[in-house]
Amino acid sequence: MDVETYLVYVVMPIICLSMIIVLARLIKGPQIVDRVIALDLLITIGVGFIAVFSIITNNYNFLDVAMILALIAFLSTVAFAYYLYKSKKND
Repeated sequence: MDVETYLVYVVMPIICLSMIIVLARLIKGPQIVDRVIALDLLITIGVGFIAVFSIITNNYNFLDVAMILALIAFLSTVAFAYYLYKSKKND
């Protein structure tokens, strides 16, 4: 079995299943912190999906998009953590 076949039939269904599970946590999350963590994980899984798709199609231009998406996700998580820190400090 070659690498592309393995990625299509094994890795992609696992990534899609993990996206569904994390999406359920994003919708159900009892607190806002749970939802933010789920959103960050969903973006991270999306970066993995883009990377695998890039390997399958042999088009490595998608990796730039994945890198930018990862940077935006990191910065938004740090900003939210800072916001929570400031809001707890004021209380």
